[in-house]
This record gives sequence, structure tokens and C-alpha cells, in this order.
Amino acid sequence: MVQFAVLVTVTMAVVLATGGWLLSREAVNGLDLLNQAEYVEIRDRLEPNPAALSAADIDRRVRAHTEVDAALYFFQIHNDTGTLLFRSANLGRAVLPDLSGGVLQRTYELAGVGEVRLCEFYYGPLHVQIASPLSPANRLLRDYARVSLFLLGGVAFISVGLGWAFARLTLRPVRAIHDTAARIRADNFGERIPVPAGHDELAALAQLLNRMFDRLEASFIQIKRFTADASHEIKTPLALMRLNAERLRPKLAADQEGSAALGEILEEIEGLRRITNSLLFLAKVESGTFALTRTEVVADALVRGFAEDAIALADDCAARFEVTRSDAGGVRCEPTLIRQLLLNLTTNALRASPKGACVELESIIVDGLWRLAVKDEGPGLPPDQLERVFERFVRYSPSNGRSESKPGHGLGLAICRSIATLHGGTIRIENRPARSGLCVAVELPQG
Repeated sequence: MVQFAVLVTVTMAVVLATGGWLLSREAVNGLDLLNQAEYVEIRDRLEPNPAALSAADIDRRVRAHTEVDAALYFFQIHNDTGTLLFRSANLGRAVLPDLSGGVLQRTYELAGVGEVRLCEFYYGPLHVQIASPLSPANRLLRDYARVSLFLLGGVAFISVGLGWAFARLTLRPVRAIHDTAARIRADNFGERIPVPAGHDELAALAQLLNRMFDRLEASFIQIKRFTADASHEIKTPLALMRLNAERLRPKLAADQEGSAALGEILEEIEGLRRITNSLLFLAKVESGTFALTRTEVVADALVRGFAEDAIALADDCAARFEVTRSDAGGVRCEPTLIRQLLLNLTTNALRASPKGACVELESIIVDGLWRLAVKDEGPGLPPDQLERVFERFVRYSPSNGRSESKPGHGLGLAICRSIATLHGGTIRIENRPARSGLCVAVELPQG
């Protein structure tokens, strides 16, 4: 829109400037023609033998005529030797310059008068000089400049409006493509861009994007179906594996090495079960099939209830857990999922923190938002990795000096983001500004 207005305004300015230049040239040419016509009248009065005329003869023949035209012209006549033979009374004490041997038309600044257009004509030995004031032409050009500036301002203003209207009209299909493309997400992959009427580039672009979305939807559905089916189908074999492994416990009771290996097998089976349940949960959330049931709970009671388990979990990790703030107030949420979210964040924080560190939890209700923040005392993360930790299977080995510490499966924060999204909230992670460690903040609507 701005570019269009600038282009139109600059084009108009060039046209008006060109018109002013042409008008100026035509005004000067017009004065030259008038001076030439005036010379013809002076010449007629000097015929038939200009060489025989004295200064008195010339004065007697042309004086009356020059006084009649004194408001429009200045007259001066001299011979080949430069001797002045006649000067009109309106010249006063000014003398017109001799143009002999050069250009016979010239714009000249005449003292007491201003700019004049001076022309010199030869008639025998006489040099007839006639000058016309340029003030009327200059006044016309100034009026033209004022009108041009007014027109230029009007054109600039109108072109902005026309550019806006033109952009709105011509870019409407592009906006429709943009808006529709922005609405197409994992939970709304079936929507397609409306194809504009006709067979222009926009219609071809919309068709191309729709075909691309078709391919993306098919790939997404395949991946989602595979994740859901695989997670669901794996649960039964895992349950059977665990059952059979448990049956071996009595038989290996006397075998210390075998019993230890069996314990590791059962631990890995439990890890697979957790991964399977997590993937199944994520698949349901992303497919939009997870039914969220909100209930009214007291935020402080939920946080304090979770804190009892978190303290025991921290003791087991030789760390501390503390609730630094817990506002009272009612919130609508799925308490089991919120507890899972807090458990995932606290587990990650304890895993990242060194022994003796303190993991803090604060629960704040303000302006209709419920803000939960978990802070640890670990090494933190590089700034370019803060967003990646919410992706699936992204894990970082904590540098906290614990030899027994090991990273999780890389699904905890992905689940936390899904839980926050289910509740219409957001989650973000950042390095603590005043010290080492991370702060994971979750904001959920209170109602």
C-alpha cells in the first residue's frame, strides 16, 4: 500500500515537474514571438532606408509607438559601432546589453525591473533590441507550482486510500489462503484452502497447497495410527512378560546373580510400560480423542497434597523440596493430570540438581491465571536448547555430580506440554537469572 502510494505520488511529481518545465519553455518562446511581432512594427516605421536615418529621425518615427507599448516592452536601438540611437523612456537609466555576435535571445536581469526576455534583431546597420518583462510568466509558474503542490498532496492522500482498497481487494484470496493455512493444525488437518475462481496463479497456488496438505495429513495419520496402535498392542505383551518374570522369582530366590538379573529385567519392563503409556497418552491428545474432565479443586490443597509425596521423593534423592508459595483459591482442572505434570517437573528438577539442593514449587493465582513454577539448582541449559526439551525423546544428562543419576526417557516434558495445552494453558522453560538452574513455568486458566 505504501509502495503503491509512493509510486503514484512520485510519478505525479515527475509529470507535474515536466509540465512546469514545458510551461516555462512555452512562456519564453511566446515572449520571443511577441518580441518578433513588435520588431516587425518597429521595422515598418524605419523603412525604406534605415541607413539614412539619424537618431532624431528614429526617435520621431518610433517614440509614439514605444510609449503606447511601454507597459509591455522595452526598446533600444544602436548601430554596428555600438552607438545608441534610441532608448524607450521606460528603461530609465538602464542599458540593454549588446547581443551581437552571440545568441540573439537571452533572459536578462534588468535593474529596477527584474528578469526580462531580450531579443535583438538586425535591420540594415541598425540593431533593434526589444525586451519583455518575465514577471507575468514567473507569476504564472508560481501559481502552477502552488496548484501542483496541492494536487500532489491530494494525489498522495487519495493514492493511500486507493492503495489500501486495491490491496484489500486483490490480496483477499491471499489472506484467505493465509488464514486457512494458519488454522490447519494437528487437530484440524481436514480443512483445506478455498480455491479462488478462475485459473490464475492464486488458484494454482491454492491447489498446490491443498495437495501438499493432503500428503501431510496422510503421513500424519499414518504416524499417529502407528503410535497409537503400537502403544496399545505393546501393552499386552509387556503385561505377559512381567507376569512370567514374576513367576521366576521363587525359582531364582537362591540364585543371587539370577535374582539380580531378573530385577533388572522387571525394571526395564516397567520402563517400557511407562513409555508405552506415555506414547498412548500423547497420541490421544494429539488426535483429539482424549476426553478432559475438569472438576473444581482448591489449588492450595492440591499443591500441599502433592508436596507430601514430593518431599519423600526428594529425600530419596538426598535433596530438599519446598513449597515457597501456595495461593488459596478454586481452579477448574483435571487433578490427576495436574499431579502428573507436577510429578514430571519435580522428577526432572531433582534429577538435574546436585545432592543437598532445594527444588522449589510456587503456586500463584492472579488475574484469572493459575501459575505453577518449579525451580531447580542444576546447571541449566544452553539458550538454544530451551525449546527443544519439549520434543519427544530429547534427553540431557545432568552434570550434577551424581554417579547414580540417569536421564529419563525424554517424554516427561512432552507430556507436560500436552497437559498444559489440554487445559488451554502454556508452558515455558528458562534459565534462572540470579543463579544456576532452570525454572519451568506453567500458566493455566483459573476457570
